[in-house]
Amino acid sequence: MNKKRVLSCIQPTGDMHFGNYFGAVKNWVDMQDEYECFYGVVDYHAMTMPYDVKKLRNNTWELIFNCLAVGVKPDNLFVQSLVPEHTELGWIFNNFAGMGRVENMTQFKDKSIQSKLGKDGFISVGLFDYPVLQAADILIYKADFVPVGKDQSQHLELTREIANRFNNMVGKEYFVLPETKYTATPKIMSTADPLRKMSKSAGEKHFINIFGEEARIRKQIKSAVTSSDTKMSEGVKNLLQLLTACGYNDKADELEKMEMDGTLKYSELKDVVADALVERSEIFKTKKAEIVADKKAIKNQIKDSSSAIRKVAQQTLNEVKDLVGLLNVKH
Repeated sequence: MNKKRVLSCIQPTGDMHFGNYFGAVKNWVDMQDEYECFYGVVDYHAMTMPYDVKKLRNNTWELIFNCLAVGVKPDNLFVQSLVPEHTELGWIFNNFAGMGRVENMTQFKDKSIQSKLGKDGFISVGLFDYPVLQAADILIYKADFVPVGKDQSQHLELTREIANRFNNMVGKEYFVLPETKYTATPKIMSTADPLRKMSKSAGEKHFINIFGEEARIRKQIKSAVTSSDTKMSEGVKNLLQLLTACGYNDKADELEKMEMDGTLKYSELKDVVADALVERSEIFKTKKAEIVADKKAIKNQIKDSSSAIRKVAQQTLNEVKDLVGLLNVKH
């Protein structure tokens, strides 16, 4: 039987942190045997907010090396800008997406506020339109499932709406309506502020680099916010969740019981969590060192995998152009 197809993408915005890893990339690794997987590093999307030109290319390769180091198979990886059919399908989909619907996307509103607070208050059309390109990212591979966190489900709803409108217009069920596949790990919170998601955009103290120095990882966990004012504070929950995500379920259960009994020392909890994160980090750093040592070959491998994956995108785009009345090379 043919495997179901999964599509998931990540922006190249710098170092991978444990929030990225446990919330998304670990699931990429875990799904590779069960599904046919297409994993994209979406550098076009990284252009929608102010960015440094030199850093964009470097960050793209850095993220690829990081993904490979944590277990993503190179044949499953592609770079969005090496598959230009994404943007062409995105333009076609602009004609199947409503202005009001796109304008109400939560992330557009949030990032618009960030942009307005910037130096010139500039908001790009790309920032407004990126959910439509995101729909193209998904539908061009006819993905059955898209693994997302619950805060991202709105984008998949728009994708399904665009696919439905397209199918109705062409009079056939051409596009698969992709289904949400929620990730097993809830979103990881900042250890400095457990009420906000772990994120690079919030500042250095709000994310823990999985390839960071051991001393820094231990320092960040040691300074993690906890509270003795209430049983099972958000900070304690977050630390226990990190421990569970590292695979130490029994130890997390034991410490949770101690917390409920009032016998847990937070210094002990932090030491155990720090040990677990450092252990995983060291494995990843060793693997990454091997990858970086053979950087040129790895880059060529990813260019080849992007070229192979592009053939799938090209077939979809050619079929779409036929369906919507556009000229094709064969006409």
